[in-house]
This record gives sequence, C-alpha cells and structure tokens, in this order.
Amino acid sequence: MKKIIIIEDESALRDELAVLLQNAGYETVCVTNYDNVSEQMKDADADLILLDINLPNVNGETLLQEFRRRSETPVIMLTSRTNEIDEVLSISYGADDYITKPYNPTILLLRISAVLKRSAKNATVQKYHEAEVSTVKGSLVRNGTELILTKNEMIIFQLLLDRMGEIVTRDELMTALWDNDEFVNDNALSVNISRLRGKLAELGYPDAIETRKKQGYILK
Repeated sequence: MKKIIIIEDESALRDELAVLLQNAGYETVCVTNYDNVSEQMKDADADLILLDINLPNVNGETLLQEFRRRSETPVIMLTSRTNEIDEVLSISYGADDYITKPYNPTILLLRISAVLKRSAKNATVQKYHEAEVSTVKGSLVRNGTELILTKNEMIIFQLLLDRMGEIVTRDELMTALWDNDEFVNDNALSVNISRLRGKLAELGYPDAIETRKKQGYILK
C-alpha cells in the first residue's frame, strides 16, 4: 500500500482528500501542525506528497525547494490559484505535477497514479557486479564513472543481465531488438556486441561477454 502525505490547511478539503485516497487503496497521513512541516515531510517516509502552496506561516513552493535538496520523493502541488507563474515555479522547484482546486477526483487519482508509476520507473536500478545499471537512463555507473549505452546496446545488455550466467542465443537477441525503431540484421548485431564489449572494458570489465560458438553469448 502506497503512503501519501496530505499537506492541506483547509480541513474539509483535507478530510475529503483522505477519504478519496483511502477508498482508492492508499494509506494517508494528514499534516495538521504547520510549525515543522519540512521535518514532517522528511520523516514520514511517504511514497508521494500532496502539498498545498498556501499554508499558514509558510510557502509551499519554498518548502518544496528545501525538500528537493534532500529527497526525490514525488510531490504534487495543490493550489486554488490559476496563475501560470505558480505552475512554472512549482515545476522548476522540483514538483512532479500541479493540480488546481477545485479538482476532479478521477483526474486527481489518475495524476497520482501516473506520478507514482513514473517514480517507480525512474527508480529502476539494477546491479552488475559493482556497477549500477539504470534502465531508464541507459547507463552503467561504477566508482563515479558513468557509461552511456545506445538503445540497442542497452536492450542487448539488459537481456544478458536478466539471464546472467546463461547462454543467450543470437536469435533471442535479434527477437529482443525486433521492435526497435532501427532494424538490426545479423551483422549489425555483431557490431553492437563488439561495441558493448568495448564499453564494458572501459568500465573495468574486459571479459564481461563470453562468446559460445554456434550457441550465443554469456554475461559473466
């Protein structure tokens, strides 16, 4: 169950949001003390924050700006204002979305779902030995050195990584590349494998991909 913090000073709207979210299957935490909102945001360990721009004695955009220095937790800003400047500022300060009150409950739930899915996708990081593999960025990072893979290289590496230690045939790799924008023939596959080997060597893994003659490849 995903946890959502509601930081909204209008009690009726806050209660309405809590009921809506609970009925949709979310756990909710409502902030009612605005003296230490920043600490409550940090300590709540939430999956998403609904943050009103206008709060007693504190500006929501300022809170967001401070919060972004220490956390990547998704934040959706809530406001009754329709000023485009507020939206631009909120996004520039790190908001993941912006909702104007009065909101449509169905649209709000859809926006929350979309932000949570996007956040989960961005957090997809796997490991290859000491290197972190980001499927979203298409990169490997080891000891502060980032290696960027092309789309084809990432598709190949991901399949090899998912089946690390097992033989992956050329036919399986060709099938994985079939839906890519650029058609990859047998020769192009060999070129991509060669380039991937070179990049992994740059990162300190010179013998990462083993060729099994007439069988395929193994990521070690």
